[in-house]
Amino acid sequence: MLLKKRKLGRKIDEMTTGEKLTLTEKMEDKDLLLYLGLTNDANPLYIQHDYASQTSYKKPIVPNIMLLGIITSAVSKYLPGPGSHILSQAIEFPRPVYHSSTVKFLFEVIEVNVENEVIEIEVSGINDDKEIVLKGIINVCPPKQTVSLDGSILDNF
Repeated sequence: MLLKKRKLGRKIDEMTTGEKLTLTEKMEDKDLLLYLGLTNDANPLYIQHDYASQTSYKKPIVPNIMLLGIITSAVSKYLPGPGSHILSQAIEFPRPVYHSSTVKFLFEVIEVNVENEVIEIEVSGINDDKEIVLKGIINVCPPKQTVSLDGSILDNF
């Protein structure tokens, strides 16, 4: 695994203001159950219909951290891609996301700061009813050029 070359995402000098990415994700029960199992989060608002029906939400909602996971994944896979890292995020969740709903995520590069090697990306999420369910800004460090490793470097192992 150490010697396998991984294609990196785009470097800072390959990014431009105005670039956009759109992803559509359906909030499936299987994904919710994986999250709950991984985190041991038993919040009844996420899984218990009888409890959630008594709240202002009226039915179980998707944990916001799952939506943040989709954002992180999009940065790691696409914009700027593998090797990038989120430095900061300021995200609001004006409306809840319900189980089985679909969210369209929109990403737009609004600033490329070559000097500090930071890309500022505006992100928003829109549900099936065309309502904004999340909005915010993330600052991303794109992948950096790495020194190539050859087989002889690891001879001491």
